Formats: sequence, structure tokens, C-alpha cells
Amino acid sequence: MKIAIDAFGGDNAPLEIVKGAITAVNLIDDVEIVLVGKKQPIVDILSEYGYEGDKIEILEADEVITNEESPTTAIRTKKNSTIVVGCNRLKADDEVVGFISAGSTGAILSGGVFIVGRMPGVLRPALAPTLPNVKGGKSLLIDCGANVDCKPEFLVQFAQMGTIYMKNVCKVENPKVGLLNIGVEDKKGNNLTHEAFGLLSQAKNINFVGNVEARDLLSGDVDVIVADGFHGNIALKASEGAIKNMFKLMKDQINKSGCFAKLGAALMKKTFKKLKSGLDYNLYGGTAFLGVNKIVLKTHGTATAQTILSCVNQVKEIHESGIIENLKASFSENL
Repeated sequence: MKIAIDAFGGDNAPLEIVKGAITAVNLIDDVEIVLVGKKQPIVDILSEYGYEGDKIEILEADEVITNEESPTTAIRTKKNSTIVVGCNRLKADDEVVGFISAGSTGAILSGGVFIVGRMPGVLRPALAPTLPNVKGGKSLLIDCGANVDCKPEFLVQFAQMGTIYMKNVCKVENPKVGLLNIGVEDKKGNNLTHEAFGLLSQAKNINFVGNVEARDLLSGDVDVIVADGFHGNIALKASEGAIKNMFKLMKDQINKSGCFAKLGAALMKKTFKKLKSGLDYNLYGGTAFLGVNKIVLKTHGTATAQTILSCVNQVKEIHESGIIENLKASFSENL
């Protein structure tokens, strides 16, 4: 299979992106990479790192869409940008199964909808990151930013997409679905969550277990957390920030304490390292944009070579799970 990657998206592009592509094709036998971007800088990095194989193709694109630009306007006007060229290749080439970018989130979402195309029957595609939970498994948050204003029926479809993802990709037999809210009681929330709660309670093929709070995002008590994009994004970033600051606080307190604290930290070094790696988003790849016709993956703007390798493995896993076909079959019933 071929996977297209935006070589100039993100803070560390193109160096880390190209390094990640080299690592991916060296470690994964049945994957080829299409790097989208300015040819000469990519060639220079490939040469610098001694890559002489035939599993990396360069697809020329000399423009980059920045975070400061209007996404929809940029998609229309920057026809030779990495995101537009990459999405067009994804749509047109059956051998290319997915597109990865660390670039402008808005532009990637616009490219996914307007170029790759929304699946028939899907009202709104949604961003759905998989998160490590404290039980050692994964939980799916959907949506986390693609749709800041939602209708109740959107949330029901998010639950449907999340359920299918967890069944196909994460092999959870009967995923538990929770609705993100300000309390677990049935009557909590605003008009949107009240109406969504009623619809989810009656929905077929969804194992809806009720409301969940943001503090339970990583608890593993539910497999799919459904939210509108506005509150889902806040919950996700609050969790990421809390984890990052927790490790910083622990490190600062150890350094300020006496020799016994430092000795204890040294003895616990392997445990701390394992805990930190278990919560490291670089090892979990990117965020799938569910509801479009092929695999579109948005990863962090700070993506490293390790992130790109994880994303390639993630696209491979999603493709081999058959979820795209299952989503299309499920939502065709809505037509």
C-alpha cells in the first residue's frame, strides 16, 4: 500500500517528516511512501540520511498552507499546496490508502471534506483521536474540533462512527459509549446534551451507558466519548496539559527535595519512563478524520520522526481493519 505524507506540514518539517518516512519504509515491508512537497529539500534530506531505496516517491508541491490562512480560501486558491496536492492524489489513486499531515488542521479538514469527499449519509465528519487509558487500553474521543457547533443528530452519528472504529480497529466487541457532560446524572447539561441523550438512549447498535465527565476521559470506563467539537477539544487539551504539567511538577519537586527524594527517583526511573511513554502522543500517531471516503490523519504540529512512524503504522492498521468500507456500508442505510 502507498501512504501520502505532507512533507512540509508542522513545526519540524521537512527534516523530521522525511526522517520518519525513511524509518517507516525501512521497518515496514509492505508500505511505500509518497512525500508531498518541494523536491530539492526532500532529495537533500534523503541523501543526507543515506536513503537510496525505491519505496519513497516525491510528489512535487511548492506551496504550504499556514495556520494563519483561512482554510477554505486556501484550499480553493493554493492548488499547488502540499495539502491540496496530497488530498487530490489520495482521491485519484486507488493504491494510496491514506494521507498524513501535521499542517493546518482547518486546511486538512477542508481538504478531507471538499477534495477526498464526505461519505454518503454522513452529516458531519469528525476528528477522533484514540487516547491511552489507565486500564491499559484505548478510548476514542469524537469529536475534538472539527464541528464546534453541533446538532443532536450529529452526536448520534459520532457515536455510530466511534462504535464502528472501536470494533474494527481496536477489536472491542461491544464498545461502551458515553456522552461528555458536566455531570453523570441524566438531566445534566444544556439543550444539546439533553436532546442527544434522548436520541442516544434510543439508538440501535450503540451501547450507550450515559453521561461521563471530562475527568473520566482517560479512565477506561467507556470506550467512546462523544462530544461536540468545541467541548471535546477543550477536554482533550486540558488532559494533555494536565499530563505534561504533572510530569514537570514531579521533576521540579524531586530536584528541590533532598538526596533521599533523588535516590527514590533514581530507583523509580524505569517506572517513570514506562508511565511517560504510555502517555506519549508521539507513540500513538495522529487523529483520524472519520466520515470521509478515505483515511485522512491529522497529527500534532510538533510531530517528530517517531510520530510519523506511528502515523504510518496507524494508517496501515486502519486500512487493514476494513473500517472505511464498514462505515460506508453502515451510513448508506441512512440514505
